[in-house]
Amino acid sequence: MKSVELFVGAGGLGIASERAGFRPALVLDWDKWACDTLRENKRRGLKEFADWKIVEGDVREFDFGKVRGSVDLVTGGPPCQPFSLGGRHRAFLDERDMFPQAVRAVRELRPKSFVFENVKGLTRTSFASYLEYVRLQLRHPEVTARHDEPWLDHLSRLERYETSGRHDGLHYNLVMRVLNAANYGVPQRRERVFIVGFRSDLEFDWHFPAETHSQDALLWSQWRSNEYWDQHRVTPKKRPDGGAGRERALRLAEPPRMEPWVTVRDAISDLPDPERHPLLAADHHDHRFIPGARTYVGHTGSPLDEPAKTLKAGVHGVPGGENMLRRPDGSVRYFTVRESARLQTFPDEMVFHGSWSETMRQLGNAVPTRMAEAVLTSVRERLRRSA
Repeated sequence: MKSVELFVGAGGLGIASERAGFRPALVLDWDKWACDTLRENKRRGLKEFADWKIVEGDVREFDFGKVRGSVDLVTGGPPCQPFSLGGRHRAFLDERDMFPQAVRAVRELRPKSFVFENVKGLTRTSFASYLEYVRLQLRHPEVTARHDEPWLDHLSRLERYETSGRHDGLHYNLVMRVLNAANYGVPQRRERVFIVGFRSDLEFDWHFPAETHSQDALLWSQWRSNEYWDQHRVTPKKRPDGGAGRERALRLAEPPRMEPWVTVRDAISDLPDPERHPLLAADHHDHRFIPGARTYVGHTGSPLDEPAKTLKAGVHGVPGGENMLRRPDGSVRYFTVRESARLQTFPDEMVFHGSWSETMRQLGNAVPTRMAEAVLTSVRERLRRSA
């Protein structure tokens, strides 16, 4: 099945698309460092990148007519700074908003399906009208804005078209949901909003894949069965007191049926600590100690025995708290690039281009591959059943 990957960045959605069984006819991004990362991994022979046709350029200038034949899937994470909780919240006034280009791609390529993802901040109350504007444009991509038409006027016209019941031409049935990556086996509590659409002439029914992992299952394995500590060979003296998590576990009547949340320790315990064992760490690519981590109110780092906090890119470098590891003794250090890649479930063989802060920007903007793969595999299965 043929796909087109937009705003691909470090490749989280693109890798997930490849693993789900799609083959990219186009992989597009404007960022030099991100494209260098993709080209380097393709050159190194990573199977996920083998068939990628990488184009470095501005999507606003790309002619989608160059993509030949029918397209099964369009994916992308339109730049999210306009909606990020850490950004300036300008939304439709922000020139970095690339949702109009996502709509254009759907209009011109007419794919059977699309999957777009973005930060949870897109669902904030202050952005409710613009989110509805995005939804209606994706649902009716041929109802385009007129020259110099204000977006609110275009929204009103889309609302009238939506409620008229007369939907001629290209339109899509779509669903939208905020997903927590930890609930799909990602060692990170990262919430992203997914917008999934199917072309209406296909008459598909579809729903988001069921969650596979839970916090209660982790707490049970830590404080009821002790399987978690035994697996990691953590003696009782070195285990934390558990606090509220332990109390919650003791209230559980029976073992949860889901898999446990994956923790930071699960993800990185086989890697040598780059601060305490730098020579051993040097044997692992992109795994070196970065000094300067410190704690302060609201920035205490990610506990070792929980999923990590949301990795962030930051406007002026990487924030202090979210991208730090907090060891059981209270000491902290920054996650390395290799550890961060694991927290985003990227392949271990993958390498990244750019400085530490630039690479962390790529990783902080990415969608976790494992979560995206769950969604895209479900989409592909629905498309396959209709073929």
